[in-house]
Amino acid sequence: MKLSATDIKLIIGILLAHLFLYITFHDQSIFWYIYSAVSLLLISYSIVNEKSEDDISTQKYLLHGVLSGIGLYLVFWFGDWIISIISPYLEIKIIKTYQLLSPKWVWHYFVLAFIMAPGEEIFWRGFIQKRLMIHFTGRSSILYTAILNASVFIYSGNIVLMLAAFVGGIVWGFLYLKFKSITLVIISHLIFDLLLIIVLPLH
Repeated sequence: MKLSATDIKLIIGILLAHLFLYITFHDQSIFWYIYSAVSLLLISYSIVNEKSEDDISTQKYLLHGVLSGIGLYLVFWFGDWIISIISPYLEIKIIKTYQLLSPKWVWHYFVLAFIMAPGEEIFWRGFIQKRLMIHFTGRSSILYTAILNASVFIYSGNIVLMLAAFVGGIVWGFLYLKFKSITLVIISHLIFDLLLIIVLPLH
């Protein structure tokens, strides 16, 4: 089934994400302030326009969320090891990504855990993917959502951020399709971020 031009809420959501991320990366010196606000705006837009769903128990989404977050971290760890061998250019991009995303103040940790990680999943899986699933097959909706998710990071000028968003989008999109739980993908994303950025950073 093709995407209907009448799904104006979906189209506006995608355009807003591009506009907000363009503003976010326009001045990376204030990234944490702007992205925090952007995340809250996209959360609000998602909640107003789409109901969230959780079809599995708390114990199940905790287990799957934690394990999938750890598994995705290991995939990125292996990818970083390969990149360090074959592409010094991408290795430099990874280092720059850490310089941008690594928390520097106490409030950054709270924003990462309670706004950024949940916000990305509420918007991209709980809103964009859920609406795309109305128009496309499950697998296609995962792929299209991951591509759209990656596309907003083009304004960062960092291909590593785009690739990371795409890979993460595929994994979290699959989890959302399979379990229909936004809480599960938020936990998975949070565990992944904590490992990758705070607990066991690759650089």
